[in-house]
Amino acid sequence: MDANEKILNTFTTRVRQMILHFDNLRKEILNLQREIDQRDNRIKDLQIKLAQIQRDYENLKMAKMIEVSDSDLDGAKKKVATLLRDVNKCITLLSEQSM
Repeated sequence: MDANEKILNTFTTRVRQMILHFDNLRKEILNLQREIDQRDNRIKDLQIKLAQIQRDYENLKMAKMIEVSDSDLDGAKKKVATLLRDVNKCITLLSEQSM
């Protein structure tokens, strides 16, 4: 019986070691899953921020295009006003010559 008890004790010890190792692995898995969840949440937050920044960039591009158009429009208005003044001067000169 001495040999059987020794084998049984060895078996019991090994089973306890396996249980402890299993518990450690389970804790490690839980920690890794928590870490994965935290990183997933961080990735989602960064994706939301990226989308917002892209929208802001598009809005800024559009605003810049409108700004350029406005300055071009102001320049065009000034040129048209100058041309109208010149045409009015010509009409005035022609009317004076006709009289």
